[in-house]
Order: sequence, then C-alpha cells, then structure tokens
Amino acid sequence: MKTFHIITLFPESIKNYIDYSILKRAIEDKKISVKFYDPKDFEKDKKKRVDDKPYSGSPGMVIRALPVIKAIEKAMGRSKGKTSASRQKVKIIFLTPQGKQFDNTYAKKVAKNYTDIIIIAGRYEGIDARVKKVFKTDEISIGPFVLAGGELPGMIITEIIARQVKGVLGNYNSLEESRNAPNDTYTRPEVFEYKKKKYKVPEVLLSGDHKKIEEWRQENAKKKKM
Repeated sequence: MKTFHIITLFPESIKNYIDYSILKRAIEDKKISVKFYDPKDFEKDKKKRVDDKPYSGSPGMVIRALPVIKAIEKAMGRSKGKTSASRQKVKIIFLTPQGKQFDNTYAKKVAKNYTDIIIIAGRYEGIDARVKKVFKTDEISIGPFVLAGGELPGMIITEIIARQVKGVLGNYNSLEESRNAPNDTYTRPEVFEYKKKKYKVPEVLLSGDHKKIEEWRQENAKKKKM
C-alpha cells in the first residue's frame, strides 16, 4: 500500500478535502494511506510556536527547521528502526514556488518507484532552508505563482500521484491522462436550446465510427494545445 505523509501546520484543511474526494474511497479500500504530521507536535516550547523572524530582515515569518526535521523523522519511521533499504523507497517532496514543475510524468515515476511519499507543506515566508541540507528532497512547484501555503499544492500532488495507483479509480482506463481524451466532452440531449439558440453535439460523436471519433479527438486535442 502506498502511503502519503503530509507535513503541515493545518492538517484539517487537507482532511476535509479527502472526505469529499476519490482519496477517501481509496483509503477505505486500502489502496493508499494518508498520514499527517504537524510540526507543532514536535515543539517542546509550551506555546507550540514553530515560526520566527527571518535573518534576512524580510517581512513575514519563517518556520523553524527542527520541528519540521523531527516530523520528517517520524514520517520516515526512524524511531521504529526502519532499515536503510526501506528508506530508499521514500520520496521527500519540498513544496516551493521556485521548484521543478510538477507534471504527470513525475507523478508516474514517483508512484512506480516509491512506497512512501513525504510532502512538506510550508506556510508564511517558507521553511528554514537547512531542512533541505539534512534530507535529500525534490523541490517541486505546481506552477509559477505563490499561494498562502503548501496545503493546496499538497492536496493536488497527493491526488495526482494516487491516481496512478491501480485500483484507486476503480477502472484504470478512467485515467484521462493515459488516453487521447479531448478536453471537450458531451452527453444527452443531442440538442438543447438556450436563449433561442440551438447547441448540438458534434455529429462525428453520433456516427458510431470509432476511427473517425478517435481522429476527431486527436485533432481536437491538438487545437487546444495551439
């Protein structure tokens, strides 16, 4: 079973999404497991404060390294004496806007080669960079933009990697990215009217000619990439 370990200050934000996604069924069917680690739980200070001012003098706050490092250690199972061989199947993903662009190719590679995926979701101005010196991590971004925190990217990455696991979708052929599916899809009725204008399903989809339908799908996909 593939296990996702998500390190975040706000685990509830991701748990709420899981309850209304395909991930919930995948967890119930024991195809995947999702565990959470809050850095605050690894902070000895009574106030459980894990952030501090950056040395650069920049505005905002930075999450301190040690609570995150301890959370990663817990996720890796070092306290239970996991062997070095088992740890080799652990992939650590450090979410950052400056990271490598996440895509399906990367998701498939991780799903195929690793049993445990640790996702580090930051907040505020980020996480002390020394975490990346302690552990070998992949710096990953979901796009050229900045969000308030790493929880949303963490949810996206978890779901996309989980989709690559057989059984998560029920029918593996439902994996849209594995087939030449167009972005546009249609269902009944064949024609409907809105504000005196009729909207029809493309005739080729009603033809029953699978060769022509596939050609239409490929052509339609090419147009959308232009």
